[in-house]
Amino acid sequence: MEPGICYIKPEYLISEANGGGQTTSNDGDSNKRKHEEEADAQNETGNKRGGGKKERKRGQNKNRPVFKDERFSHLCHSLIDGPGGETCTLANCRYVHDLDAYLAAKGEDLGNECYVYATKGYCGRGVTCRFAKSHTDAQGRNMRGKDYDEQKPLTTCNGISAELQVRLRKHDYDFSRSKEVIKQAEKLRDERKQQAKEKAETAEEEPRQADVEPAIGSAIDDSPSGRDAPRKPVIDFREKLVLSPLTTVGNLPFRRICKEFGADITCGEMACAVPLLKGLGQEWALTKRHETEDIFGVQVCGNNPNVITQAAQVLHETARVDYIDLNIGCPIDLIYQQGGGSALMRRTNILELAVRSCAALSDKLPFTVKMRTGVYADKSVAHELLPLVEEWGASAVTLHGRSREQRYTKSANWTYIEQCAAQAKHMPVIGNGDILSYEDYVERRALAPHVNSVMIGRGALIKPWIFEEIKQQKIWSPTSTQRFEMLRRYCNYGLEHWGSDTKGVESTRRFLLEWQSFLYRYIPEELQLSPPQKINSRPQKYRGRDEMETLMSSSNAADWVKLSEMLLGPVPQGFSFVPKHKANAF
Repeated sequence: MEPGICYIKPEYLISEANGGGQTTSNDGDSNKRKHEEEADAQNETGNKRGGGKKERKRGQNKNRPVFKDERFSHLCHSLIDGPGGETCTLANCRYVHDLDAYLAAKGEDLGNECYVYATKGYCGRGVTCRFAKSHTDAQGRNMRGKDYDEQKPLTTCNGISAELQVRLRKHDYDFSRSKEVIKQAEKLRDERKQQAKEKAETAEEEPRQADVEPAIGSAIDDSPSGRDAPRKPVIDFREKLVLSPLTTVGNLPFRRICKEFGADITCGEMACAVPLLKGLGQEWALTKRHETEDIFGVQVCGNNPNVITQAAQVLHETARVDYIDLNIGCPIDLIYQQGGGSALMRRTNILELAVRSCAALSDKLPFTVKMRTGVYADKSVAHELLPLVEEWGASAVTLHGRSREQRYTKSANWTYIEQCAAQAKHMPVIGNGDILSYEDYVERRALAPHVNSVMIGRGALIKPWIFEEIKQQKIWSPTSTQRFEMLRRYCNYGLEHWGSDTKGVESTRRFLLEWQSFLYRYIPEELQLSPPQKINSRPQKYRGRDEMETLMSSSNAADWVKLSEMLLGPVPQGFSFVPKHKANAF
């Protein structure tokens, strides 16, 4: 059998006679080539390199269309609860004040029940809700349910308050703590450099005595973040299933789904330090946390230790977070070229200051680091960095078994992950890469016995129930009905999170479609010739056991839109969708 192909049982294969292209049990290679050519044609045309060979597209679809709907015009908040509400007092209010015209443009309701109203007893979107008839009276006024408790705590926290936003924008926030720990970190770094210099000079004169020579970084042993200091007891990162921080698709509704399936630790999408310090609402939205996320962290990205430390300080002081993670593995070109993400693996002086200072901010705030094997495929450096990061005070390190250069094109190197994990003295090491089944989990843990926990990213996007499989130690193969109900829950959570008005519905649809660009890759075990499915394998052309399963397996974005319409109603006129990631735009 050809590698990289998931072979399907003959009875589920689609033959050329059925209009699906020629796919039999021994033509996987031709099907794979056809699959790749379709991906190239759909993503970008005419892009060629040496010899006229088409380049396989990777990274982002940066030129994907941005859909704008005029119905997104906001109704003035004074009219949210319907006729007879407050009077708008703003002289230059830019929102809509003609309630009848707004309601006419809003269109028909998408359903008879508003999930937000049904679960909370009140829908804050009022008459703008696309399910408003379920909670408006005969006069069109927004109602509150009998059991609605206005004093009940919100189910979602974090984000940014208006007061904090003003303080950050006026540079009125007190960052004296950050400045102090940065000074201490610079002093310790300079001491380490001086010590290393003296050791190098001494080594030229006397034989090195390994049993008495202090380790690099021992100058910080007396500090709270030193390598021999007790580990911070706030979170035990050992033997946990961690959901990876996933840009775009790792949003709050998706994390709720993963928590329901057994994820132990969740982390928000990567937030850039500079926009956080500027008080940008869109960046602070990435810090939001649902009440079901009992262990929750925020991942930050930056290229300057002062900025990273200040972002960590303001998160610690104003948000409910259990830990902060520093991303030094992000492969995105823009981040890398600015010296952030995986570029920090080469800028060790900057990295040392960032880790030392953030780890020293608070004994109650664990600071962790997520890295790759290195920048280049043929030059791994994580085995050198990981012990240093521990000495600098990190509470845990996650190691993704690929380099920046490899992105996701090669299998994760768990042998190397084990080599690195074995060097940690006290710090937990979390392994990450290519886990899509319980069998993958068992195999990787056997390969890397020094790895304390496992982080799952793409595997959770394709099979969010993977956490449950691992905990129950058996494969679960949900029916198409069960998978559709999972999507329904996701949409409900999306309407609760992004809003049930037109803008919220379309935001939920967009994120659902981005997730579906991963979900369609799941192949039910009963259809596979030799399960379990491997994460980088692609299937032969196949049909499901019923129409819904076939629709869910489609690689055509138009079919993903059909699924969204079953859950969120018809798409607006002129709607189009191209996945953010080229690898998913088959």
